[in-house]
Amino acid sequence: MKKSFILAAFMVVLGATMAYAQPRAIGANLGYGIDFSYQHGFGEANMLDVSVNVPFFNGIGGTVTYDWIDPFNAPVPWNNKGEWHWYMGVGGGAGMYRFNAPTWYAGVVGHIGIEYDFWFPFQLSLDWRPNFGVWNDTDNNRIGFNTNGLVSGITLGVRYKF
Repeated sequence: MKKSFILAAFMVVLGATMAYAQPRAIGANLGYGIDFSYQHGFGEANMLDVSVNVPFFNGIGGTVTYDWIDPFNAPVPWNNKGEWHWYMGVGGGAGMYRFNAPTWYAGVVGHIGIEYDFWFPFQLSLDWRPNFGVWNDTDNNRIGFNTNGLVSGITLGVRYKF
């Protein structure tokens, strides 16, 4: 029993240390409204991007994507003082817009973008996050396929890395 407790405590401390040691970033993406985002890195090649979307302050939504950094071992070739990276990923998203007559949506989210990491803890990015899925207009009792999410997902991101 005592050995199991010591092993469990060691695993918790090890997991917390590894989570703390991974690179993270917090910031905002500006585009069709504003997205507040948090990125958590898993080593050099992967990250989890979680964002809360506020489309023109007339709704709220969220997306979670798992992204691969510099996939296919093809880094951006022009690295000078900072670092350029590109990434792509997939995940899910859901939310609603129009508070007075809500329309709910849910679907699969793609994510592709390019980012510049400065030599100080600051990052700029240009992303496209298309959303494929369904929507439900509760005011008119209609269901349809989401096509607005294909063009509204282009954003310019600004993040602080820690």
